[in-house]
Amino acid sequence: MTLLLGVIPLIIWLGLLLAHGGFWKADQRDDLVPPLHPAVWPSVIAVVPARDEADVIGRSVGSLLAQDYPGDFKVILVDDSSSDGTAAAARAEADRLGRPHRLDILTGAPLPSGWTGKLWAVHQGALRAEETEPKYLLLTDADIGHTPDNLRNLVCRAEQEKLVLTSLMAQLHCQTRAERFLIPAFVFFFQMVYPFPKVNRPGPTAAAAGGVMLAEREALKRAGGIAAIRAALIDDCALGALMKQQGPIWLGLTHRATSLRPYQTVAEIGRMVSRSAYAQLDYSPLKLVSVVLGMLLVYIAPVAAILCGPPLDGIGLITWLLMALSFQPMLKFYKVSPLWGLALPAIGAAYTLFTVQSAVQMWRGKGGLWKGRAQAIT
Repeated sequence: MTLLLGVIPLIIWLGLLLAHGGFWKADQRDDLVPPLHPAVWPSVIAVVPARDEADVIGRSVGSLLAQDYPGDFKVILVDDSSSDGTAAAARAEADRLGRPHRLDILTGAPLPSGWTGKLWAVHQGALRAEETEPKYLLLTDADIGHTPDNLRNLVCRAEQEKLVLTSLMAQLHCQTRAERFLIPAFVFFFQMVYPFPKVNRPGPTAAAAGGVMLAEREALKRAGGIAAIRAALIDDCALGALMKQQGPIWLGLTHRATSLRPYQTVAEIGRMVSRSAYAQLDYSPLKLVSVVLGMLLVYIAPVAAILCGPPLDGIGLITWLLMALSFQPMLKFYKVSPLWGLALPAIGAAYTLFTVQSAVQMWRGKGGLWKGRAQAIT
C-alpha cells in the first residue's frame, strides 16, 4: 500500500504532462503569431465596472483612452457605489489626456437581488453600449493597465479567427516575495483546470480571464447577455462557457495587459483566492474533501515519499522533479527564478489552505467577500 501511494502521484504527473492538453507549456500567447489587420476596423466600446478603485482607476482608464486603435472606440465606466472618488479620478485623467469625449461615466443603480455586484455593473454598461451598437464590447477590470496596442491586437485576432470571445490572462503583479511564491502558481493552477489549448479548440472545455474579454456584441446578445450569468461568482469562466455555445473562443497569456494591484503578503493573496475557490467546487463539501485529498496526494505525498527511504525515495524524487519541470514555462513567463519550481509542494499546500478557507467563509455567510459585499449566491 505504501509503495502504491508513492507510485500514484508519479502516474498522475506523467498523465498531466503527456495527456492534459499541454497546459503547462504556456504556449497560448498573444505575441507568438501576430494576427493580420482587418480591412475595416470595427467599432468597440469598453465597459469598466469600478467600486472604490480611486487608487488605480486613473492608470487603468488612462491606458484605455490612450489606445492607438484606428476604429471608433469609447469607454464606459460604471461607478458601482464608490465612496472614494473613483469617478472623479477617472474624469480627471480623461481631462489630463485631452480625451473627455471618449469617456462616459455611468452611475450604477442599486444592486438587485440575484446579481453579483460586478456583473450588475457590467450589465448596466452593456445596456448603455447597446445605444450605439458597437461590434465588440471590451469587458475589462478597473485594475488592469493596457499597452497602447492591446485593443488593436485583440480585434485583429477576433476578426481574423472569427471569434465570439477573445480573452487575455492579464499578467499579474509579481514583484514581492509573496507574489513570487504564489502568483505564477495561480495562473499555473488555472491552466491545469482549464487547459488553454483545449479552450481554444472545439469541444466542451471553456474558460476566460475576467481582466480582459473582447466579446462580439451580437453573439453575447444571442446568448442572453450578462443577465444569463448574473449570479456567477467566477463570472469569466461562466461567460467563456456561455459564449463557446455561440462560436469559437480564444484564451491566452499576455504581457500587453497587466494587473495594477500589488499583493504585499501571503494573506492578501489568500483572500483573493478564497473569494471564489469554493464556488469553483460548486459549494460542495464532498468536492472540497476530494480536492483536499487530491492536493495532498499530488503535491505533498511525493515529498513524504522521499523521507521513507528506498525505493520510495527515488520515486518521490522523480515525481518532485517532474512537477518542478512542469512549472518552468510559467516561471519563465513571469521572469522569476526556476528554483521556485522546487517549492511547488509548499505552494500547493498553501492553495489547499486557501480553498478550505474559502469554504469556511461561505459557511459563515461571507462567501465571495469583495469591497464590503458577500456575493456568493447558491
